[in-house]
Amino acid sequence: MQPIIVAVAFVLLITACSPAAVQALPMVEKQEFVTHNFTTFGGEVIPEVRVGWEAYGELNDAKDNVILVTHFFSGNSHAAGRYSEDDAQPGYWDAIIGPGKAIDTNIYYVISVDTLVNQEPYNPNVITTGPSTINPETGAPYGLDFPVVTIRDFVNVQKTVLESLGIERLHAVIGASMGSLQALDWAAAYPDQVDRMISVIGMGAADPWTIATLQQWANPIIHDPNWNQGNYYDGEPPLAGMQQTLGMITLTAMHPLIINQLYADSSPREAAPLQDIRNNFSVVERLQDAARVRATYADANHILYLVRANQLFMAGYQDDLATGLQDVQARSLFIPASNDLLLQPYLAKQAHNTLIELGKDSQYVELEGPWGHLDGVFEISQKADLIKEFLNN
Repeated sequence: MQPIIVAVAFVLLITACSPAAVQALPMVEKQEFVTHNFTTFGGEVIPEVRVGWEAYGELNDAKDNVILVTHFFSGNSHAAGRYSEDDAQPGYWDAIIGPGKAIDTNIYYVISVDTLVNQEPYNPNVITTGPSTINPETGAPYGLDFPVVTIRDFVNVQKTVLESLGIERLHAVIGASMGSLQALDWAAAYPDQVDRMISVIGMGAADPWTIATLQQWANPIIHDPNWNQGNYYDGEPPLAGMQQTLGMITLTAMHPLIINQLYADSSPREAAPLQDIRNNFSVVERLQDAARVRATYADANHILYLVRANQLFMAGYQDDLATGLQDVQARSLFIPASNDLLLQPYLAKQAHNTLIELGKDSQYVELEGPWGHLDGVFEISQKADLIKEFLNN
């Protein structure tokens, strides 16, 4: 088995055997939401938007026990539970979502929504709208005719889903990585509707370093000849570029501590790279193999649109972060990972400090672990008690 797969399986095994996981969620059902004439933050209109969503727990009569979970860049709305007993893995935050867990589905109605331009439009468990979607005006995929979308657009689609269920207020919104951007923007955009906000491995605004780093994810796709300015749906997709991008995403989301542990058998003394310049080191081969698997359901244009949405992010979408956060009423909790090399802790600290300077209620605590950015998924149980207390207080 690939080292990454073994490591993930180990983490999931620990989760499954922990006391918090004694009770399991019922089988999860993916549901579809459709809305029409959705106006983007940039002022464009998407004639029809379809997204998937799923929920855990029961909505109470007052509809005031709702926790929205917003997902990360390469994720989807499958935050917890399983679709069938045969599923190899539960949702990514199953360690903290479920009966008796930090986000207790005996108390809360927990809902999550697939974003626009989801990375994996070909995943049978994802429902999304983006460049690969058929444009009703042309009968062909949108390609780059699809409007540029922002984190605010993800938030507004979620808001429309919630409104269709009669939900007008959130007990809390919580998300990791790109999900944390959505969570914070929820608190900034709709302050009267959000009581608590938890940002895990996130940021308040993309700074120049982060914008430039994210562009490195986009470049292999853009420079693949098969990308063809986004017009590849009738031909060969830019698989080579997309696989390079996905490999880079995996690498930057991890810390050297875990990479060196998982690939300890790769070294400068490997024979093959010395024999031929075309031969790769084993660590490179394995990361490429993992990227090929990840590319199965992915779409290159969708990745580019996700990159741009993250590059454009500033919570509140005002001239500066302080102005964007000035109306926040939610109690806030920031949980960055100390070893995160992608969305480094200073980014969350900046947002936390800005809220404090504005006289808001905000807490800040760091996750420890070897995974780097991925500690926000694999090590989230460290802060389960804190999250539970924050939600229940």
